Amino acid sequence: MSEEENKPAENPETPAAETPAEQNKGAAAEKPEAAASENTEGGRGGRGGNNRQGGGRGGRGGRGGGRGRGRGRGREEDEGPRLEERVVKINRVAATVKGGRRMSFSALVVLGDKKGKVGIGFGKAKEVQSALEKAFKDARANLVTIELKGTTIPHEVVGVSGTAKIKLIPASPGTGVIAGASGRAVLECLGVQDVLTKQYGSNNPLNVVKATLEGLGRMRSREQVAKLRGVNLV
Repeated sequence: MSEEENKPAENPETPAAETPAEQNKGAAAEKPEAAASENTEGGRGGRGGNNRQGGGRGGRGGRGGGRGRGRGRGREEDEGPRLEERVVKINRVAATVKGGRRMSFSALVVLGDKKGKVGIGFGKAKEVQSALEKAFKDARANLVTIELKGTTIPHEVVGVSGTAKIKLIPASPGTGVIAGASGRAVLECLGVQDVLTKQYGSNNPLNVVKATLEGLGRMRSREQVAKLRGVNLV
């Protein structure tokens, strides 16, 4: 027999074995296709963060991802005790300058917790809202504590500021706050429910408010007076 007859016949359907270099080349070609399919589907939107007004818009997902909506509700910030706000007076002020008249606004406000703390504030700005914000900020920085006796004041006292003078007189329960608008704002924010007042001199709201607060600051309780005198209460 010849050598050509002894050689086995080749099967045309059997593929030739791939070399390691060809296998690496095929795997590298499959990676871009997988990445393209992931970008087409898109990632899921991120979960929204907490804010004061409920769920916010979530962060964006993958390259082709949509936007998710947050589910959590925001937590309210702890701002301490709640304070009652009173606007006593808003004035429009005009300043004459070289180019004409320049308009601005001034605001007088009172803050209090109705439990013995009160403060007055004054602010000035070109807009009413800005003036009020400055005034309330000033009032928060100037809060003072006043000693009360139940629903009224411990004793009679007189407060003076400029040409304004106001007398504060204790009253029995059920009397109410008998005072003008400016003095009433300070007394009610402080927490006084029964008091009589008598006002003298100027009616300027700023002077009346300052006189009321000055008179309240002069008050002393029975225990405070005894401590100052060095006397023991029986």
